[in-house]
Amino acid sequence: MSQATINDPNALATIREMVDSATAGKVFGTPLTQDGLIVLPVAKVSGGSGPATPAHGDHEQTGVGGGLGLTARPLGVFVIKDGKVGWRPAVDVNKVILGGQLVAITALLVIRALIKVRGRRNAG
Repeated sequence: MSQATINDPNALATIREMVDSATAGKVFGTPLTQDGLIVLPVAKVSGGSGPATPAHGDHEQTGVGGGLGLTARPLGVFVIKDGKVGWRPAVDVNKVILGGQLVAITALLVIRALIKVRGRRNAG
């Protein structure tokens, strides 16, 4: 069984660029400075890859594949003023909305259950 290689220079350059972008230095953004206040953005950068897996069995291998992915999401900012450092977390609006929906659904289910119990008490 032979091992496949990538000979396309464009694919190699793209992979190399993505791997180089996933360094720890990319976690901190460019500091913003104004009137003695420094704001340093912070993000969570993560990535993964999957190597090409050769075909097994009696079938002839006709191609190769693999995968590489990177994600980044904001965590917050460090605020530096007068030698003091503070942390301001980023608000994930999607999580806030989802949490509100879960609370609303739970409240509706509890109210429905209470109405059923009260109806049974009044009927009996």
